[in-house]
Amino acid sequence: MSIAIMAERYAFSPGSDPVRHDVGLDVSDGAVVSTEPQAGAAKAGFVMASPVNAHDHGYGMRTLAFGCVDDALESWIAHLRLRPRTDPYLEALVAFGRLARAGVGITMHCHNSLNAERLVEEAAAVVRAAADVGIRLALSCPLLDRDPWTYGGPDRLRAVVSDDDWSVLEPLIPRYGTIEAQLQAVEAIAERHHGGCVDVQYGPIGPQWCSNALLEAIAEASHESGRRIHMHLLESPRQRRWLDERFPQGVVQYLDEIGFLSPRLAVAHGVQLTEPEIELLAERGVQLVSNPSANLRLRSGIAPLAGAVGSGLELALGLDGTGFDDDQDLWREMRLLRLLHGGQRMETQFPPAAVFHAAVAAGRKVTGFSAESDLSLIDFDAMCDDLLLDDIDPTEILLTRMSARHATGLIVAGKWVLRDGELVTIDFEEACRELLAQAKADLPRLQEERKIAALLGGAIRDHYRLME
Repeated sequence: MSIAIMAERYAFSPGSDPVRHDVGLDVSDGAVVSTEPQAGAAKAGFVMASPVNAHDHGYGMRTLAFGCVDDALESWIAHLRLRPRTDPYLEALVAFGRLARAGVGITMHCHNSLNAERLVEEAAAVVRAAADVGIRLALSCPLLDRDPWTYGGPDRLRAVVSDDDWSVLEPLIPRYGTIEAQLQAVEAIAERHHGGCVDVQYGPIGPQWCSNALLEAIAEASHESGRRIHMHLLESPRQRRWLDERFPQGVVQYLDEIGFLSPRLAVAHGVQLTEPEIELLAERGVQLVSNPSANLRLRSGIAPLAGAVGSGLELALGLDGTGFDDDQDLWREMRLLRLLHGGQRMETQFPPAAVFHAAVAAGRKVTGFSAESDLSLIDFDAMCDDLLLDDIDPTEILLTRMSARHATGLIVAGKWVLRDGELVTIDFEEACRELLAQAKADLPRLQEERKIAALLGGAIRDHYRLME
């Protein structure tokens, strides 16, 4: 079984591959073959490889919806506790459906568990949601054994809150399972789900939230199993300061010493990386996933990507659940990446080929898929209705005007996921209505939890103010 397409323009990876005109394509699971135009073929103005969202958290209910407004990362994290208690399957179904409607066929899902003791069950729900939508899923299973409130432990908040406030917060300090139990959960998830359109990975949240023992255990487990690792690294300036205290030799050097750095590792954000650290990551074959919108929205800064690309460090792109317009538009994120990191020289430091490589080839390496037959179909004419010339580089048009609304089709593993602008396998609008209804049913708890979040977020802000 295959799908026939008539592409007015086709480039698997624009900027690297030449744009070919009036190309017949025969698409199956595993191959895209150029053919003569076929009667009845689906028509598209532009066809290219489906881009990859290489770092995300699958927020079906986006963070602003439940009052988690943009803020400095550390205070913002405190307000994630407001996240409504909804069905993990439905939450993921909406999040993945939103991506598929934008023409994105692969996502890295860094799972934020609503109940760590039910991680295996929640993972099964997430995998089922991806299958029902029809996209490929890389699942980063969360691993941590250090409190996420403040780097160095929750006791650091004791000095900035009253006795009464501490009596409220102290019982809420999270508790974590043993290292052995957490790794066993990952293996149980992998045994049930890894393979085909699912790639299960170790997901240490970040070195600031993991003990040395946990990081070393993950490095060993990855080496033995060949399983990939996906981790946040050096996102905010406060993380940089704390990790410099904890690791005098530097956290990246420490990770190298324990065998953590390898081509099996992808790190997200990397905003605070130094030039020597970038060079070491590149030397070890690590991939860096940049999240430009999230870095701006959470006041982490602008990553040193020109230096990263120049060093040979492979760069991918992710939305982190906090795209610029809160719409999970990976195309707009590609455009922001190009503009933000193009530099000030006469020649851009981030040419189109580098942007599309980040969104396609590097993203597939991060997620563990080759996915050679996954394609996005684009309404190209909608971006060109006012053009006076017909010889403008199509790649430049994409990187100036392309957004999610121009995606009309998505083929993943030889099957239609999005066709003529409509999802094929799920009723997206109904899923959104049902998820919103579940979230509204949780409003009484959320309203009470807002007091806790405000108290915790304020204490975290006061703590870090003393350090600035």
